[in-house]
Amino acid sequence: MSEPGPSLPPRPPSPVRPSSYLRPHRPRPPPEPVGIVDREQAQGLRAIREFLKVRTTYDVLPVSFRLVILDTSLLVQKSLNILILNGIVSAPLWNSQTSTFAGLLTSSDYINVIQYYWQYPEKFEEIEGFRLDSLREVERAIGVTPIETVSVHPMIRLYDACRQMLRSRARRIPLIDVDEETQQEMVVSVLTQFRILKFVAVNVRETQMLRKPLSDLNTGTYEDISTATMQTPVINVIHQLVGKDISSVPIVDSNGVLLNIYESVDVLTLIKGGSYDDLNLSVGEALLKRPDDFSGIHTCSPQDRLDTIFDTIRRSRVHRFMIVDSSGRLKGVLTLSDILQYLLLDGEEE
Repeated sequence: MSEPGPSLPPRPPSPVRPSSYLRPHRPRPPPEPVGIVDREQAQGLRAIREFLKVRTTYDVLPVSFRLVILDTSLLVQKSLNILILNGIVSAPLWNSQTSTFAGLLTSSDYINVIQYYWQYPEKFEEIEGFRLDSLREVERAIGVTPIETVSVHPMIRLYDACRQMLRSRARRIPLIDVDEETQQEMVVSVLTQFRILKFVAVNVRETQMLRKPLSDLNTGTYEDISTATMQTPVINVIHQLVGKDISSVPIVDSNGVLLNIYESVDVLTLIKGGSYDDLNLSVGEALLKRPDDFSGIHTCSPQDRLDTIFDTIRRSRVHRFMIVDSSGRLKGVLTLSDILQYLLLDGEEE
C-alpha cells in the first residue's frame, strides 16, 4: 500500500465572487476635467479661509479709532442727534443699572419707531418720550426682528466671528471683553462686514485668483427685488425696508434703469430734527437732502468677477453692489453678506 502524497496548499480566494459575473459591468465615467479658472477659484477660497482661521477679530481693528457707546436710558431723539453729530450709523448700547452690554443700535431701530408711529398715530405724542430701553416694546408692537444683541470676544478667530455674523444675519457685530478684576463686560469695538472684507482684500493676495464671473457663482439676489421710483413716497420705501428686512431699495425708472438707491441711513437725515413731516416727501425730493459725503452707488455686471470686486473694496467704502446690464437696467443686488457667505460656505458642508 503506497503512502499518501504531500497535501496540496489551500486554494487562494477568488478575486471576484461568482455573482459578480452575473452583474453588468458599468465602468465609472471619467471625472470631468477641472479648468484652470475653477482650480484657481478653489485655491483662492482655501487661502482666504485659512487666513481667517489664523487671525482674530482684534487683528482687524485699526491702530486708533473712536467708539461711541449710548446708555439705554437716553432719549431716542437725543441718541439720533449723537449719531448724526459723530457721523456714525450705529452704536453699542449699555445698561448702566446692570453694567452690561445691551445690544447694538442701528438705523433699523429708528425706522422701527417710524413704523410704530405709522401704525399707531394716536401714540405719536409718546415718541418724544421714548427712551432706548423702550425699543423692545416698539419691536413687539410692530412684530419685527428684535434689536441685535449678538457679540463675540475680541480674541475669537475671525473665521468664527464671520460664521456668527452669517448665522445671526447681523451686518456688524460688537466685540465684548470681560475685565479680569471686576468681571464686568467691556465694549471694545464694533466689527463690520466691510472692515472684514477690506482686511481680506489688503492682506490676501489670493483674492486675485477669484476669476469666475458672478453669473456662475450663484450668489446675490436676482429675483423679487424691491424697487421704487423717484416719485415713490419715502414712507412707502420705509414699509419695504421693514417688510423685507433690508437696508436699501434701488431707485429705477419706468424701463428698470438704475437711477439711485435709497438706504435706511437716509431716513436719519429726514427725522434728525424731530419732525416726521418729511416722510411724505417723494424719494427724489428726499435724496436732495442727502449729505455731501454720500459714498456713492457701486455697480457691477453679471460678468464681473470677485477679484475686481475686491479691488473696489480695497479702494473705496462699499456697502453693496447693484448688478446692472449693459443698458444700466437693474438685474440683481450683491451685498457684503452675499460675498462673505460665498467666501466661507461655498463648497463647504454644514
